[in-house]
Amino acid sequence: MNLSCNLYVDGEFEGTITSDKEINIGKNGHVKGDIITSRLVVQGFIEGKISAKRVEVKAAGKVNGTIESEELVIEAKGIFEGNSIVKKQSTPALKSQINKV
Repeated sequence: MNLSCNLYVDGEFEGTITSDKEINIGKNGHVKGDIITSRLVVQGFIEGKISAKRVEVKAAGKVNGTIESEELVIEAKGIFEGNSIVKKQSTPALKSQINKV
Protein backbone atom coordinates (compact mmCIF):
# COMPACT_ATOMS: atom_id res chain seq x y z
CA MET A 1 0.00 0.00 0.00
CA ASN A 2 1.59 3.30 -1.14
CA LEU A 3 0.13 6.49 0.32
CA SER A 4 0.83 10.20 0.34
CA CYS A 5 -1.46 10.87 3.32
CA ASN A 6 -1.82 9.98 7.00
CA LEU A 7 -3.04 6.48 7.89
CA TYR A 8 -4.73 5.10 11.02
CA VAL A 9 -4.86 1.31 11.37
CA ASP A 10 -7.14 -0.12 14.06
CA GLY A 11 -7.56 -3.61 12.66
CA GLU A 12 -5.42 -6.30 11.05
CA PHE A 13 -3.19 -5.65 8.04
CA GLU A 14 -0.60 -7.84 6.36
CA GLY A 15 1.80 -6.42 3.79
CA THR A 16 3.95 -3.34 3.20
CA ILE A 17 2.77 0.19 4.01
CA THR A 18 4.60 3.21 2.56
CA SER A 19 3.57 6.79 3.34
CA ASP A 20 5.20 10.23 3.17
CA LYS A 21 3.14 11.31 6.19
CA GLU A 22 2.26 9.80 9.59
CA ILE A 23 1.10 6.26 10.26
CA ASN A 24 -0.68 5.52 13.51
CA ILE A 25 -1.32 1.95 14.67
CA GLY A 26 -4.28 2.06 17.07
CA LYS A 27 -4.74 -0.05 20.21
CA ASN A 28 -6.61 -2.74 18.23
CA GLY A 29 -4.18 -2.53 15.30
CA HIS A 30 -2.02 -5.48 14.28
CA VAL A 31 0.35 -5.07 11.35
CA LYS A 32 2.44 -7.93 10.00
CA GLY A 33 4.88 -6.57 7.43
CA ASP A 34 7.13 -3.63 6.64
CA ILE A 35 6.35 0.05 7.29
CA ILE A 36 8.18 2.93 5.60
CA THR A 37 7.10 6.41 6.69
CA SER A 38 8.26 9.73 8.08
CA ARG A 39 6.57 9.29 11.50
CA LEU A 40 5.11 6.17 13.13
CA VAL A 41 3.07 6.01 16.33
CA VAL A 42 2.47 2.51 17.74
CA GLN A 43 -0.32 1.85 20.22
CA GLY A 44 -1.04 -1.66 18.93
CA PHE A 45 1.25 -4.43 17.64
CA ILE A 46 3.69 -4.53 14.73
CA GLU A 47 5.70 -7.52 13.48
CA GLY A 48 8.23 -6.61 10.81
CA LYS A 49 10.72 -4.00 9.67
CA ILE A 50 10.15 -0.29 10.27
CA SER A 51 11.98 2.53 8.52
CA ALA A 52 11.01 6.03 9.67
CA LYS A 53 12.46 9.36 10.76
CA ARG A 54 10.65 9.12 14.10
CA VAL A 55 9.11 6.10 15.83
CA GLU A 56 7.04 6.37 19.02
CA VAL A 57 6.04 3.22 20.90
CA LYS A 58 3.28 4.22 23.30
CA ALA A 59 2.47 2.54 26.65
CA ALA A 60 0.20 -0.11 25.09
CA GLY A 61 2.36 -0.53 21.98
CA LYS A 62 4.50 -3.50 21.04
CA VAL A 63 7.02 -3.85 18.21
CA ASN A 64 8.71 -7.12 17.29
CA GLY A 65 11.30 -6.71 14.55
CA THR A 66 13.78 -4.13 13.29
CA ILE A 67 13.45 -0.36 13.68
CA GLU A 68 15.60 1.91 11.53
CA SER A 69 15.08 5.53 12.57
CA GLU A 70 16.64 8.87 13.43
CA GLU A 71 14.56 9.07 16.65
CA LEU A 72 13.13 6.23 18.74
CA VAL A 73 10.87 6.95 21.71
CA ILE A 74 9.57 4.14 23.91
CA GLU A 75 7.16 5.16 26.65
CA ALA A 76 6.95 3.33 29.98
CA LYS A 77 5.23 -0.06 29.47
CA GLY A 78 5.86 0.10 25.72
CA ILE A 79 7.57 -3.06 24.44
CA PHE A 80 10.24 -3.37 21.76
CA GLU A 81 11.86 -6.70 20.93
CA GLY A 82 14.37 -6.81 18.10
CA ASN A 83 17.08 -4.65 16.55
CA SER A 84 17.41 -0.88 16.40
CA ILE A 85 19.46 0.88 13.74
CA VAL A 86 20.10 4.61 14.19
CA LYS A 87 20.07 6.60 10.96
CA LYS A 88 22.12 9.79 10.80
CA GLN A 89 20.08 12.96 10.99
CA SER A 90 20.45 15.28 8.06
CA THR A 91 21.44 18.67 9.46
CA PRO A 92 22.77 20.82 6.61
CA ALA A 93 22.27 24.07 8.57
CA LEU A 94 24.37 22.75 11.45
CA LYS A 95 27.12 21.57 9.09
CA SER A 96 27.34 24.99 7.46
CA GLN A 97 27.63 26.67 10.86
CA ILE A 98 30.44 24.30 11.86
CA ASN A 99 32.32 25.01 8.64
CA LYS A 100 32.20 28.78 9.36
CA VAL A 101 33.87 28.38 12.76
